[in-house]
Amino acid sequence: MTTDLIQKTSQSQVELRGISKRYNIYDRPIDRLKEILWNGKKSFHREYLALDNVSYSFAPHTTALLGPNGSGKSTLLQIMAGVLKPTAGQVACRGRVTAILELGAGFQPEYTGRENALLYGLIVGIPEDEMKERMDEIRDFAELGDFFDQPIKTYSSGMVVRLAFGCATNVEPEILLVDEALAVGDEYFNQKCLERIYDLQAKAKTIILVTHNMDTASRYCQSAVLMNGGQIVADGSLDEIIPMYQEVVRSASAHEHKKFLSVL
Repeated sequence: MTTDLIQKTSQSQVELRGISKRYNIYDRPIDRLKEILWNGKKSFHREYLALDNVSYSFAPHTTALLGPNGSGKSTLLQIMAGVLKPTAGQVACRGRVTAILELGAGFQPEYTGRENALLYGLIVGIPEDEMKERMDEIRDFAELGDFFDQPIKTYSSGMVVRLAFGCATNVEPEILLVDEALAVGDEYFNQKCLERIYDLQAKAKTIILVTHNMDTASRYCQSAVLMNGGQIVADGSLDEIIPMYQEVVRSASAHEHKKFLSVL
């Protein structure tokens, strides 16, 4: 296992430097208003540190980002995607970043699949004419047929994921971020995703996959990073990290069960 969690390599495409994300937690909505009225002279919130000084470099291969619920995985992925701003620290991404963060994230329900695909391309910096040339490939990959020109609100969850994956992987990303999206698709579509990921891997792209499914991690990924308590606590091969992840999850579940029994 890597002893230095900040892997210093000229090949890294994503570098995290001291990333922290802090949220203010208010017990009651009125507490937020009271804090405004006090003009910061008195605090009515408590702080929650979702990420605590995370530094890491992701090399151009597929990395599983593992950790129990609340460990900071999704928050870190959203910061890498530019959806969230860190409270402190910097993110350096070399190349085009595309992301599938959660079911339907970023899609407009009233827009058609085609319109959402076009909007997705514009967001990641692809000219409209170029994106229009990619429409047939996105539609065919997602297997939406006539639904491609129907509003997203009429789609099933599987159709939304197929469209999201089609958009994210058909725009030649250098960096692909995936948060649990593969758990929604059927076996046939997962195989298509696997083939697309293999194609990106062959082109030395950086793929970061958040998952709770160890079969998915073993199937898609070449290394793993373990998060707990808002920090990266270990990295290395899947054989090394998966047992550590399973032990962390067991410990967290036992702790929650004990807390539950204490209030009965």
